[in-house]
Parts: sequence; structure tokens; C-alpha cells
Amino acid sequence: MANLEQILETNNVKPTAMRLLVLQFLLNKKVAVSLTNVEAYFDNSERTTLYRTLKTFVESGIAHQIDDGTGITKYALCEEHCNCEIDTDLHLHFHCNNCNETICLTEHKIPHINLPKGFTAENVNLVVKGVCDKCSAK
Repeated sequence: MANLEQILETNNVKPTAMRLLVLQFLLNKKVAVSLTNVEAYFDNSERTTLYRTLKTFVESGIAHQIDDGTGITKYALCEEHCNCEIDTDLHLHFHCNNCNETICLTEHKIPHINLPKGFTAENVNLVVKGVCDKCSAK
């Protein structure tokens, strides 16, 4: 639990019991999760509390949001030393059309995109859709 507290404190987030539990949940996941996934796991917790926890994690740089085209926002932990900046730290996401899981492909960085004069990027999201390795092997 000490490492979890340290992760939160390093990101200027007060380590409450719920934040520690949600952080542990996210650390155990290999795929991005939705608020509904988190809510199902913590079935005795309020949806608002879970949403605020995820929002706090995103705002503090502990996690990032993913728009995978399904209409449901997904959340995944950021890598250590991640700053989620458009020019330096964005990675590819993969959404499997078969199992409906979304996976961060952090080793595949999105290259800087030079926009025309007068254009300012506020968000970049690159999602590849197809069949993941687990589903391909079946």
C-alpha cells in the first residue's frame, strides 16, 4: 500500500481509501476500463465517487482518458514520467472489434503532426481497430 500512497502523493493527490483501491484496480488491469467496469468491481461504491476519483487521476496525470470510438470513455494508467503532452508523449491505442477491449500500445508513439498555420491541437487520439492477439489466436 505504501507504493500506492507514494504514487498518489507524487502526483499531489491525497491518498484516500477509495483512491488507493481504484489505483490498485487500475494497476491490475492490462486494458483500459470504463466507469461502468470500475463501478461493477466496486459494487458497493457510489458512481459519483468513482467518477470523481477517475477524473482526479486524469487531472493529476496518473491516468489518461481514451476515446476509442465506442462512445464510452475508457481510462488507463499513465506510464511513469508520462506528461500526456501532445508534442512529446502520446501513444497509439488498439481497440479489438471482437472482444471490445482497448489496449494502450505505449511503445508505439504518435509522431508530432505539423498543423497548418492558425491551427492549434488540443487533443490527439489515434485508435487502430481490428482483432487483438488474444482473439487472433483463438
